[in-house]
Amino acid sequence: MPRARDAATDAVDLILDQWRRERPDLDTRSMGPLGRLGRCYQHLGQRMEAAFAQFGLSRWEFDVLATLRRAGAPYCLAPTALFQSMMISSGTLTHRLKGLEARGWVERLPHPDDARSLLVQLSPAGLALIDRAVEAHVQTQQAALALLSPAQQAALDATLTAWLAALDQPSAVSPSSA
Repeated sequence: MPRARDAATDAVDLILDQWRRERPDLDTRSMGPLGRLGRCYQHLGQRMEAAFAQFGLSRWEFDVLATLRRAGAPYCLAPTALFQSMMISSGTLTHRLKGLEARGWVERLPHPDDARSLLVQLSPAGLALIDRAVEAHVQTQQAALALLSPAQQAALDATLTAWLAALDQPSAVSPSSA
């Protein structure tokens, strides 16, 4: 029997009720936290996109500029280091860099140690932009977490840290090895 929706019931609970009704043989408890994590990610993504849009940035543009900014002065990386840090392909990065360069936010410079290669560096305009945008990004994150108590925030961080460490292990259980 489906539960009546109240303050303690969310969309994931309704999905779980449907699965319990349709497939009572399945243990669907894992769907709860993972479904909620996915829904939180969607909400946070929308809020971050809105924050980036204030600066005329998409998420991927923010990611490239932020990666260069957090590399430290002179805010310059080889394309290989940049795309590995961002977990994208070199072809994807090349396309993205052309757009950022056209907007005046990055410059491609000759690599002093490799004449066949270029470095990617934040331009002064790109540095000023990312410094403003990252402040808004941090405020967006802080506002989202402020919906939880400090104790809940700490517990969430500790839980996610432990889970990520376990998932990062090469021996983490996958469906094919279970």
